[in-house]
Amino acid sequence: MNPDSDLLLSIKDLKVHFVGDGPVAKAVDGVCVQVHRGQTVCIVGESGCGKTVTALATLGLLKQPPAVIAGGSIAFDGLKMLEMTPSQLREVRGSRISMIFQEPMTSLNPVFTIGDQVAEAMTAHKQLNEDQLKKRVIELLTDVGIVDADHRMGDYPHQLSGGQRQRVMIAMALACEPDLIIADEPTTALDVTVQAQILALLKALKQKKNMALQYITHDLGVVAAIADQVYVMYAGLVVEQGPAHAIFSNARHPYTLALLDSLPTKEKRGKRLYSIPGSVPHPAYRPVGCPFHPRCSSKRSFCETDFPAMCDYGEGHRARCPVLFDAQAGEGGA
Repeated sequence: MNPDSDLLLSIKDLKVHFVGDGPVAKAVDGVCVQVHRGQTVCIVGESGCGKTVTALATLGLLKQPPAVIAGGSIAFDGLKMLEMTPSQLREVRGSRISMIFQEPMTSLNPVFTIGDQVAEAMTAHKQLNEDQLKKRVIELLTDVGIVDADHRMGDYPHQLSGGQRQRVMIAMALACEPDLIIADEPTTALDVTVQAQILALLKALKQKKNMALQYITHDLGVVAAIADQVYVMYAGLVVEQGPAHAIFSNARHPYTLALLDSLPTKEKRGKRLYSIPGSVPHPAYRPVGCPFHPRCSSKRSFCETDFPAMCDYGEGHRARCPVLFDAQAGEGGA
C-alpha cells in the first residue's frame, strides 16, 4: 500500500537511453513526475523532448534493446513497474492503466469491428459472458458519444470519422475502469471543433469516474483547458513544473515563456506569431550546460558550461533557470 494514499504515479529520476552504433541517445535523462488520484497532469514540449518515451517506459512498452532503462524508478500505486515481469505488466496495462494513442487510424485494427476491439481488454481482464460483454460495449460507446451504439459496434474503423475513431479509442481505454489514463496527443489529427469535443469528453469522464489523466501534448492551448499540474519538458529534462495557474501567470523558464509567446491570441490577430529559433537538440548531442542555451535570448556565459539545478518558487512551482530566478530575486529586493 502506498504510504501517500493520494499519490497514484511517481516517476523519480527516470533515465531512458537508446543504444546503437553511434553515441548513446539520452532521450529521458532524470525526469521526475507525480500524478495524484483524480488529477490531470499535462506533460508539454516540442517533438523529441522525451514526453512519449516517458509514457512508454511507464507502461513497459519500450523495446529493450535499443532502449535501456539507465536509472530511476516508476511506482504505480506502490507497484514497482520497472521490476515487474512482462506478465505482471500485462495485468496492470489495460486494467489499471490505459493509454490513448495519437493516431486512431493506425492504432485501431482495420479488420476487426470497433465492438470487438472495445471488448478485447474486458475479455482479457474481466469474467463476462457474451450478453454482459455486449451490454458493456454499448454502454462504453454511448458514454463516449457514439450515437446508435448497438448498431455502430458492428462497424469497421474505416467507416467512422476521425473524431469517432478517437472516441472509440477512449472507450477502449475506459473499458476496465482504470485508475489512470495516459493520453498521447489524442487530438493532434483532429480539427479544432472535434478537438474541443474530445477534450470536454475526457474532462467529463475523468470527473464522473474519478480517474487520473496524464496528458501529453505540445499545445499549451490544450494545457490551459484541462491541466491541474504542468510539467514542461525540453531535451529529455523537466525544465519547469507547477500548478497550471502558476505556469500560465508566472512562467519562470525561458523555454516556457517562449512557448507562451508563440500562442495565438486576440491581441496578436493579424501579426506574425513568434517562433522559437532553432530546434530541440538530438538526444545524442545535447549541448553542455543548459540544453536550451543555443536558443535562449536570456542566456549568460555560465549557461554554456553549468548544468542548471531547479529553482524553487514555492507551492510546487520550480524552474531550471538561475538567470530568471536571480532576476526575480533582484526585483523583490529593489
